[in-house]
Amino acid sequence: MGTAILKVKLLPESPQTDLEKIKTSVKSILQQQGGDNFSFEEKPFAFGLKALFITFSLPEEKGTDFVEEKLSKIPEVSSISLEDYRRAFG
Repeated sequence: MGTAILKVKLLPESPQTDLEKIKTSVKSILQQQGGDNFSFEEKPFAFGLKALFITFSLPEEKGTDFVEEKLSKIPEVSSISLEDYRRAFG
């Protein structure tokens, strides 16, 4: 098997949510599952709310089912969606 590159969109519950705390939790959870090469991007979403886009690599054999399940349990996270999944070559 190879490596996959995933992009996940995470929406916090409110504009006052501490995104740095969420980033730390996301990285910790995904590293336990073999995640690596993290990139975080904040984009304005609506009414002062910022969407957090997380791009990371993951061994293909891990699958993606656990990603939404585990990340949605982080306190102050409203929703999670898998935006992109690609195989990495090279």
